[in-house]
Amino acid sequence: MSGASVFRSAQPSRDADPALPVIPTSLVEVDVVRQWRDGVPGAVAVFEGESGPDLAAAAEPFDVDIAVLQAVGATASAGDVRAVPLPAGHVGWVVGVGAGEPAKWRSAGAALARALRERLGEAAESADETGDLGDASDADYLQIRLPDGVDGETVSALTLGLALGGYRFRVTAKPAPPRLRKVLLVLPESADSAALGEQVRRARELAATTALARDLANAPSNIKDPAWLTGIAAELAADVANLGAAVRDEKWLADNGFGGVLAVGGGSSRPPRLLELTYRPKDAAGPHLVLVGKGITFDTGGISLKPAEGMHLMRTDMSGGAAVISALLTIARLELPIRVTGLVPSAENHVSGSAYRPGDVVRHYGGTTTEVGNTDAEGRMVLADALAYAVDRLEPDLLVDVATLTGAMKVALGLRTGGLFATDPELADQIRAAGERVGEAWWRMPLLEDHAEDVQGQLADVKQTPPGPGGITAALFLREFTGGLPWAHLDIAGPARAEKDYAEVVTGGTGFAARSLVELAATLAK
Repeated sequence: MSGASVFRSAQPSRDADPALPVIPTSLVEVDVVRQWRDGVPGAVAVFEGESGPDLAAAAEPFDVDIAVLQAVGATASAGDVRAVPLPAGHVGWVVGVGAGEPAKWRSAGAALARALRERLGEAAESADETGDLGDASDADYLQIRLPDGVDGETVSALTLGLALGGYRFRVTAKPAPPRLRKVLLVLPESADSAALGEQVRRARELAATTALARDLANAPSNIKDPAWLTGIAAELAADVANLGAAVRDEKWLADNGFGGVLAVGGGSSRPPRLLELTYRPKDAAGPHLVLVGKGITFDTGGISLKPAEGMHLMRTDMSGGAAVISALLTIARLELPIRVTGLVPSAENHVSGSAYRPGDVVRHYGGTTTEVGNTDAEGRMVLADALAYAVDRLEPDLLVDVATLTGAMKVALGLRTGGLFATDPELADQIRAAGERVGEAWWRMPLLEDHAEDVQGQLADVKQTPPGPGGITAALFLREFTGGLPWAHLDIAGPARAEKDYAEVVTGGTGFAARSLVELAATLAK
């Protein structure tokens, strides 16, 4: 990485900053064991049988009558959690898993984690009043009995749910609340403990990928500026073998012609940055994958100002960049044998006398010019620079960008599915399959050639906001900067944020796309 200038953020480190929780968030430990342990808090799955929930199998480990489970309202509905009173004042748990599909186990794990978090919170409140945590103190660890025939998909899904369902990011003066710390998955005798243990380890790495992306997205923007975001990423990368980090400042960006990043960041007193993460394992094979993530740390819309309602959520407008950062860290920790580079162009889109304007012509890296139509379409401006830089300097075989790019994609696909555009059918299929394996849904959208001409500019080479369907024309604009390489564009404007808890997702930044990127790299490495 010759000529790279490494910039360390002047902000406090992730561990020392008193204004934020510790980043990355700590997750529950999950191990596999052979024996069910008497006296240890336990949970058992309730399956849907031919004539209703199979309560008999769920009651057996607790040595209670079916009537007890019926009394607490136990069902097989996925994620339905019920506390079961046991002898000596202890509590067990039953959780519905439907017919036992992996997605149901993921929901079950998340629901269990939330139930345990609530119980721990109640215990902590009681301890504040009485000074005695009581029997509820055992709720920070748990054992879960797994059924005969359990496979890797099941334990992976359950681990993801357990690790992510109880995720919490809160800036507060109060002490950190108690949390679920340890879960033992009790395997049947016939199970391959070594193979399933490896699946658990990998699933927990994927959960850590999502959790870090959530941390970065949820961090408030009075702290999270471009220097902080890229500096934290460089600090985290320094701890991972074979992963290099370079952060380029506004002078380097100007010297190298990153007109899109500089235009978007020009209205802020906190200047833009470009992060480059480079993973080069010695046994690398296959294609060179370049991932590009939008890193807008706050988006007012600029002169094309957004409405006040909902603007506070624009602290998460760097969710694509967060996904790329966390994915590169996990790819390196998993030691996948593939070359991967991550680029995160980062800026704040603010309103001031130096902000860029509708009608401006911006020259991107490499020389292509863009006629600005709406300063709130800033994501494509910074991505264009990074894509052009990747094509010119990095010799990629595959390009994938990920961004909270268009409101049109939220209208088209809702809040739980990412939009997938691709010039290469095989790459599109690989991304969609990768998402399916890790519990993230993608829907392929068309790159309609009927609208390609609309992207061509009159005052400049291309138009920033051409007429037509917004998500599609944004993708067609980005395609202009990909050099004809196999490329995919992932629009995560919908699923990057959640307004309520569901499955393993919690309110706030979701970390969507991070796991898919890791799984894509693993697929290509094979």
